[in-house]
Amino acid sequence: MQQLHLACLGRHPRIDEDIIRGVEKKHPFVKVDWDSLREKASREFVRPIENDSDYLRNLISQVRNVHLDIAGLQLPMLEVTRDRELQTQLLAELKLLRGTLDVKLNPSRKANLMNLRGRLS
Repeated sequence: MQQLHLACLGRHPRIDEDIIRGVEKKHPFVKVDWDSLREKASREFVRPIENDSDYLRNLISQVRNVHLDIAGLQLPMLEVTRDRELQTQLLAELKLLRGTLDVKLNPSRKANLMNLRGRLS
């Protein structure tokens, strides 16, 4: 029996629809119990974040890098991009990020994020 690497889930596994579509596209004949894998991944990741300084340091680094990447993004250049789907996805993700930050920084705005998610679906 040979092991097959289907996808890299990173340090904190999250199995979302993009991961599933990518695996199904790359390995169309492999049958995967996604519900079981999602449950297992969520159980293995449950740990108290507030007591994990390494996790928080890594998160701060990632947030800083994303901030710098977004700050350096030239949106007028994005408008001339030939791949309209990619442009639409980036703008949708940036809007979702803004909504998530609003919710995290101001818990009374949870309804805003739910509305944003509904519009992006």
